[in-house]
Amino acid sequence: PIAAFALVPQSAVLFAAGAVAGALGKTLTAPLDRVKLLLQTRGGLQGGALKAAARGGGVWDALVVIGREEGFLGYWKGNVPQILKVVPYSAIQLCSYEAAKRHLRNKETGELSVPARLAAGAFAGMTATLATYPLDTLRLRLAVDPASRSVAGAAAALMREGSHRAFFRGLGASMLGIAPYMALELAVFDLMPTDVAPFVRGFSSALLATTLCYPLDTVRRQIQLQSTGGAGPLHMAEKILHREGLAGFYRGFLPNALKNLPNKGVRLAVFDGAKKLLIRADEAYKEELEKADGTMYRLK
Repeated sequence: PIAAFALVPQSAVLFAAGAVAGALGKTLTAPLDRVKLLLQTRGGLQGGALKAAARGGGVWDALVVIGREEGFLGYWKGNVPQILKVVPYSAIQLCSYEAAKRHLRNKETGELSVPARLAAGAFAGMTATLATYPLDTLRLRLAVDPASRSVAGAAAALMREGSHRAFFRGLGASMLGIAPYMALELAVFDLMPTDVAPFVRGFSSALLATTLCYPLDTVRRQIQLQSTGGAGPLHMAEKILHREGLAGFYRGFLPNALKNLPNKGVRLAVFDGAKKLLIRADEAYKEELEKADGTMYRLK
């Protein structure tokens, strides 16, 4: 019965829901994520036709060349560290958000203000990013470097380039980008009317956050590909602006939107469903206890 879920620690249910939702969504949309990374980094360390397609900025061209050059599995190159990252990332992020909301809630009224929701979202995003950042760097290296054919090979290449510090390239830019992104995504999702379908709420909040914060993610990706001691966030932003104009900050936006928005919609909808399940389970458990108490009273 559903009441049994009330006996499971709430944090464990939410952690598992966040992990499963994140892993499923990322695997289904991995091909578009690979294209997004290639376009965003202008081909990265690739050469030949794949680099030319990435620099041209065409989503379809990049998809065709990946299949021709690397085969079907090429669309999922870098997905292993992606899953290794997204399982703890999604779980930590969503659980941190709920914990921060409980802490920031008004002690007298029990209400949560809009600034408090935004702060909780920013905290959740930064906490999860810090915990899983090395795996994100590995994923990027596998996606854009043809010489990196395995997780171990990509890790070894990064160690040669800059020791353990190479795994944290672009962390500052990432924190600057993830804080407003998650603040908007999670707060807007919570503030939308609850009679709107959870998937629509998740899709809409992700669209707003992605559109406003995507340039910061582009700057971060460019920094991650540098050798240690390269340009900082401001210098990199100036380079992109000088080279490509404002449009350069939105390279790869289309495949990112095509894969990210439904992915975020599914993830937030699953997590919202888990929270509603816990509420129903708690109510059912209380009803069972009341029935048991009534039975004991009649027996007396």
